[in-house]
Amino acid sequence: MAGSPLSALDVAFLCLESEKSPMHMGAVITFTARRPVDPPALTAILAERAARLPKLRQRARSELFPPGAARWTEDADFVAADHIHHVELSSLYDPDPLTAYASRWIAEPLDTGRPLWDLTLVTGLPGGQFALLMKLHHALTDGAGAYAVAAGLLDGVKLPAAPTRRIPAQRSTLDTVKGALGTVWDQANEAAGIASSVVRATRPTLSPVSAPASAERRLGFVRLPLAELRRVRRAHGGTTNDVVLAVLSGALREWLVNRGHRADGRTLRALIPVSVRGRSGDQLGGNKLSGYLCDLPVGEDDPVERLRVVRRAMNRNKAAGPSRGAGALPLLADRVPALLHRLGTRTAGQAAPLLFDLVITTVPLPPARLSIDGAPLAEVYPFVPLAPRHAVGIAVATYRDSVHIGLQVNGEAVPDIGSLRDAVLKSASRLLDAS
Repeated sequence: MAGSPLSALDVAFLCLESEKSPMHMGAVITFTARRPVDPPALTAILAERAARLPKLRQRARSELFPPGAARWTEDADFVAADHIHHVELSSLYDPDPLTAYASRWIAEPLDTGRPLWDLTLVTGLPGGQFALLMKLHHALTDGAGAYAVAAGLLDGVKLPAAPTRRIPAQRSTLDTVKGALGTVWDQANEAAGIASSVVRATRPTLSPVSAPASAERRLGFVRLPLAELRRVRRAHGGTTNDVVLAVLSGALREWLVNRGHRADGRTLRALIPVSVRGRSGDQLGGNKLSGYLCDLPVGEDDPVERLRVVRRAMNRNKAAGPSRGAGALPLLADRVPALLHRLGTRTAGQAAPLLFDLVITTVPLPPARLSIDGAPLAEVYPFVPLAPRHAVGIAVATYRDSVHIGLQVNGEAVPDIGSLRDAVLKSASRLLDAS
């Protein structure tokens, strides 16, 4: 992996980076300690495991050719321990110290001149728990790749080996040129189709959940029982992900009303990232993403009807596939030369609210029990970066018997994230009662 180039999409995430719009993903992972936590020993374990992951030893370096490109290179000054910190909190003055601290932590951008990750060990939590707070820049990897990085820090997790590259059979020069031209032609047609869909999907009015950029962030944690969501799915059909989207639709409806916005007759459009990373692909590689656009029926008061609308929308998306439509914007970004990202991506990113209102992403986790230094993993809350001028971003992870929802908001635009967290719980309860 040393010396591998960043894809155009990876470069785009670097170009979107700013002090008020940091482009790192985050996760707050709690563990149940079976013995008193020894912070120096645990940070040493983390440093030793991080140092074995090649991706974490590399930084992005700009290239002269092709113009605007970048390449991953080994950081000559890399010391894993420099990226790992420890903080001890107390509930003496703050009833929820982890959420308050994590909200300040997620707002701090990563140094793009260094390897693009950071870990903070948090001790002093109630009930004998400790937490691991992880940042990974989106240029480094996507959600599926983020799990692969995190797994390398956990006990005994075996990652699939990178696929063996098969040496292609010898081809004539003419066949090689024909193949290359065919690939370029196919990609150009695909990009043109996506670009046309993006133009058609752009809306002239700003979203009710758009907001001026702010460096302030607030986080919220919501945990839902997986068994209850599956009960809803058995009663009304669809997938567990459909049920989660219906719950979030109801929560956003309640939240809009509480903020003085009209909800009836309205939809909020979510960009839902879709991994196109093959099962045998490099799990630690960069971004392999497409996406769907889904109009969330926040104008519908009936929770069961909301689920039906979401199911129909997601079925249409899946039937069309992840390489078509305006939701495939990440694929389009991957077809744009890196130089154009350097010149215009940050400006273009300001138009995100014209295409979608928020991002809702799902981070895949395995069903196996996970631990670190023998301490079982209890909860895992992922966080997606806020797109420029967006007020809300939502990430979802299912682990064992729970669905964990990480809410991240623009702290100036949304001073009370508790109302959104409570709305998620209320929406889930209403849907369950109707099932």
